[in-house]
Amino acid sequence: MIFRRSIMEKLHAWKQECQGRKALLLEGARRIGKSTIVQEFGKQSYKSCLVIDFNDASKNVLSFFANHLNELDTFFLLLSTECNTPLYPRESLIVFDEVQKYPLARQAIKRLVADGRFDYIETGSLISIHENVKDITIPSEERHLKMYPMSFEEFCHALDAESLFSYLRRCFDESSFVEEGLHYKAMLLFRQYMLTGGMPRSVAAYLENGRSFKAADAEKRDILALYRSDIMKIGRRYRSKVLAVFDQLPGFLSRHEKKVVFKELQPNGNYNAYEDTFFWLSDAMISNECFRCDDPQMGLSLHENRTSLKCYFGDTGLLISHTFSDAELEQEQLYKEILSGKIAVNQGMFYENMIAQMLVANGHKLFFYSNYNPQKHRSDMEVDFLISNYSKLRHRISPVEVKSGRNYSILSLERFLQQFKDQCDIAYVLHPKNLRQDGKILYLPAYMACFL
Repeated sequence: MIFRRSIMEKLHAWKQECQGRKALLLEGARRIGKSTIVQEFGKQSYKSCLVIDFNDASKNVLSFFANHLNELDTFFLLLSTECNTPLYPRESLIVFDEVQKYPLARQAIKRLVADGRFDYIETGSLISIHENVKDITIPSEERHLKMYPMSFEEFCHALDAESLFSYLRRCFDESSFVEEGLHYKAMLLFRQYMLTGGMPRSVAAYLENGRSFKAADAEKRDILALYRSDIMKIGRRYRSKVLAVFDQLPGFLSRHEKKVVFKELQPNGNYNAYEDTFFWLSDAMISNECFRCDDPQMGLSLHENRTSLKCYFGDTGLLISHTFSDAELEQEQLYKEILSGKIAVNQGMFYENMIAQMLVANGHKLFFYSNYNPQKHRSDMEVDFLISNYSKLRHRISPVEVKSGRNYSILSLERFLQQFKDQCDIAYVLHPKNLRQDGKILYLPAYMACFL
């Protein structure tokens, strides 16, 4: 099952703008749909598309890179013959799939782009990991593009709800109330999206099996097993640490403050001891890091505090399968509780992870704010996310609070707005209820996070 993905528009834009002068490096987590979308793009936009999957490339193909890059006529002839795909100057696309498995092919991009005969797309995960780049020269002739799990918009399209999504977009743009029946339907779609996640195989299993969450869960567990297998292949230097963090992420997110507690990973543990660990998970796009900003007045990135962080799962559907056992998810009652918004366990962790996922997909780097009160021996002001307008001349920030229940307090948000009122733009509260505005605070249904 092939889904409509918005990244297809960016692939067409790259082809039009670069005209063969730059290769495209498409990064994303494993099983995100990179190979499928690139091959579909190749079929639509080129006379031929030659794909080399470095997961299982033949010894012959690998030898072409090792022995014939200095004579490109021979290289292309051998490659075309071996892959049984004709190549046409300026009308063919060559795809290096999972290029991190064979770094020499990535290094060859400089020479191949300079030749100018064909267009090139590389796909991969773990692109920046030291083991995958230590022996090569990184080509400057690459344009990087990140691919994320299916968005809420793409999920709505897959479930034939495009018209509803367009209506929600209009309500957001106009800051207008969503008709109650349609709001209920949109929240139901949002919770389905949360349960299945955005991994294409999970969504396909859900739809092909009569909207079966069990079928989706089976696919998600296969992906989690694949991630675990990838972790077991990394260097011994930090393999056990990556595995420990991977296994304990649901536990950290179930806490009220959602922060990583290093001492629970290792006695006297700190961020410096786990820096490579979090980089690996982030580079693999398995996780989304969220750092504390100590001084929002002066810019988010300038004052990020890397010793205090939250670590969200890259896909919320995967997080749910990672949190619960097979037996727990086989009980239909759990699905019913999540769909109805009445789940007995900490529903907030799933909502907050979903919002983090949506913000990252929209290009936001994640930050949160926390103020420790020494008299109270605890934080007395917590804001879930801070997003910026990214202007250097008129720096403005929008605090974002996530509320999974219908009854809640926004005391921290109000304090934040008072303390940083000169830097604050509109503030957002994302909750299960309808849209309304109260002064500088815009209350949005959770599904509208995709519009921020």
